[in-house]
Amino acid sequence: MKELNRKLLRDLLHMKGQMLAVTAVVLCGIAVFVSMTNVKYSLEVSRSDYYSRYRFADLFMQCKRAPEFLRGKVSRIPGVATVSTRIQTDVTVDVPGLDEPATAHLVSLPDRGEPSLNGVYISSGRMPDPSRPEEVVVSKPFMKANRLQPGDHIGVVINGRWKRLQIVGVGLSPEYIYEVQPGAFFPDNRRFGVFWMNRKALESALDMSGAFNDMALTLAHGASEKEVIRQLDRIFARYGSLGAYGRDQQLSDRFISDEIRILGIEITVLPTIFLAVAIFLLNIVLRRLVSTQREQIAVLKAMGYSNEDIGLHVLGFALVPTVAGVMLGTGGGAWLGTQLLQLYGDVYNFPRLIYDFRMENALAAVLLSFGAAVGGALDAARKAVNLPPAEAMRPESPAIYKPGILDNPQIARRFSTPVRIIVRNIERHPFKSLLSVTMIALSIAILVVSRYTFDSVKRMSEVEFGSRHREDVTVIFNEAMPPSTAFSFASMKGVLDAEYYREEPVRLRFGSHSRRQTLKGLQKTDGLQRLTDSNDRLQNLPARGLLLTTTLADLLDVKAGDVLQVEFLQGERRSVEVPVAGTIDELLGLSAYLRIDELNRLAGDGGALSAALLKLDGSKRIALYERFKQTPGIAGVMMLQAMKKSFDEMIAKSMNTSTFILTAFACVLAFAMIYNGARITLSERVRELSSLRVLGMTKREIAVILLGEQAVFCIAAIPLGFAIGVVLSVLLAKALSSELYRMPLVFTPVNFLFAFAVMVTVAIVTGLIVGRRIHTLDLIAVLKTRE
Repeated sequence: MKELNRKLLRDLLHMKGQMLAVTAVVLCGIAVFVSMTNVKYSLEVSRSDYYSRYRFADLFMQCKRAPEFLRGKVSRIPGVATVSTRIQTDVTVDVPGLDEPATAHLVSLPDRGEPSLNGVYISSGRMPDPSRPEEVVVSKPFMKANRLQPGDHIGVVINGRWKRLQIVGVGLSPEYIYEVQPGAFFPDNRRFGVFWMNRKALESALDMSGAFNDMALTLAHGASEKEVIRQLDRIFARYGSLGAYGRDQQLSDRFISDEIRILGIEITVLPTIFLAVAIFLLNIVLRRLVSTQREQIAVLKAMGYSNEDIGLHVLGFALVPTVAGVMLGTGGGAWLGTQLLQLYGDVYNFPRLIYDFRMENALAAVLLSFGAAVGGALDAARKAVNLPPAEAMRPESPAIYKPGILDNPQIARRFSTPVRIIVRNIERHPFKSLLSVTMIALSIAILVVSRYTFDSVKRMSEVEFGSRHREDVTVIFNEAMPPSTAFSFASMKGVLDAEYYREEPVRLRFGSHSRRQTLKGLQKTDGLQRLTDSNDRLQNLPARGLLLTTTLADLLDVKAGDVLQVEFLQGERRSVEVPVAGTIDELLGLSAYLRIDELNRLAGDGGALSAALLKLDGSKRIALYERFKQTPGIAGVMMLQAMKKSFDEMIAKSMNTSTFILTAFACVLAFAMIYNGARITLSERVRELSSLRVLGMTKREIAVILLGEQAVFCIAAIPLGFAIGVVLSVLLAKALSSELYRMPLVFTPVNFLFAFAVMVTVAIVTGLIVGRRIHTLDLIAVLKTRE
């Protein structure tokens, strides 16, 4: 076998360009698979470790105010393992160096010891001293964004009273891996943070002695979550409970769970494309190899080498570049995984991100790659094994072809000789030509998909921050205010326009379907807050009845005309029947809208308002911000443009990185296909092309014949690649969409121009590389060889 190994090495060096192209494709596919699988597993391990170490709860419940003695009653519910009660509220914050008011979510800590559930990781500083009510621990993202340090002071308005708090620690909690302000979907770490302070201090500030408004629980193994939730809702109905819910409805956990789910989808799609291309490349390269080495195979068999030896020798041509691709791809994937995990660390707040390189992933990569290698080489190896030595010593029988389109003399004279040769060769190998076009199209499709995700997220931002919301600030009230009080915001000097809305927590029921939801009553839909669908079209509120987002209607299995049972979870806790007037296809969240006067009527009270949307005079903003910081009754202020800027910065970094990676991999894919196609065409037709040169054709005409075929493939692949990219984008949008967000279908001209420009550039560079082979072609040596 030593002689066969030397032959294998010699032939691989002779075909180094083609083998390197195969290696590069395998490398990209394995790098994507290894990096994504390791990142997915690392996020799962990091989340599990975080939840376990800091005792993340299984169930959550908020209420208006409940006596502390109910904790014992809850602990006796079958299936409940641990119960933790807390006090929490939202307040406005005056941050040094920040003109706008910020919002803090205050969470109580036990006066002694660690929280039994939802613990706090202290990254620097210490926990608050129970004897010092002014001490707080502040979430790390807020501290970092505002460049605060332990020892700094910060002012807050709690229950209408101004307090000066001292920061003594920097913390994180599994409850806020994704830290966003209530009612928002995008983080604004500069203007929203979580503050932890001693319970007695918060009890005193909120007049909540002996009471709580937040509860967290863990369940015993095998306990029924639905039954425990039912018992909790029964016990706390009279205390203003908004309904208990599990982890799957906890906002932070839903975001990180969706991210892990998305990674699982990407692991399936991208490596499959690369390995499919690798199989095709190996197949056409090795089939050509067996065809050109017929005599060598015959000699080897005559010398006593068995069919197994010959078959393994041919498989070696596939396994060597695959082994190189696996080794480089695994190492590159491990490095790429660490970089991608850092990007996730910029969005999600973990005390530590555990990068876990799993050998199982590397083994799976090896198996996938070798499966692809064997799949690509099997047909060529079978052909070599089944080739009789006597027949192999003769030249291969010429193929029988039928006259083609341009073989008609009347048509042929209208085209040049190079064009006729190109068309004839494509006609004679239709299946091979179609596969070549398809493989090139896949690289274009990857480019389209990479730009689609960027454009889709950009459209979400434009709709949410541009068309849908036109206010400057949203002022959220601590408690629902009567209209007479809330309208005072419109009279503030510097407020140009004001709108108000009301939100009421309810439970929607239809048949066997039930959903805890917020009803939002709007004054109008064409002012500061507009109802726009995923296509940016303005929708109007019906005169009567509910307008549901399409996703919420699907979850409840309702359509226009159906009647929902609406159970109010606060106030008189009325239960009313309300018809569904229509649906709206929104991009973010689940919503149920109706007119504010209709909501007031259904609630059975005189009306109350939850928040104000304000348009401000730019010259008076600073004065208004200072006033908001001091105004009692404000739970928080959301700054629209500040949130947009924070979101754009976060998305720009992650999207630019992912687009760059996919573009680089798509370029490798396209280069490998075009280069291998041109080199194989050259090796198959080198004698023919050399004969044409001797007969008087110029090097330019020969180059046109050789590269023209690949140019035709590229031109044909562009529209096909666009179509495949659109289909993949549609499937991706459906796969990635969830209750939290829906990916809009956006295909901008820039997307297709970008894919076109990248493909043309790759084709030109490949053509220049292969063209050099034509200029250095040794005509005498080629023509001396036997057919």
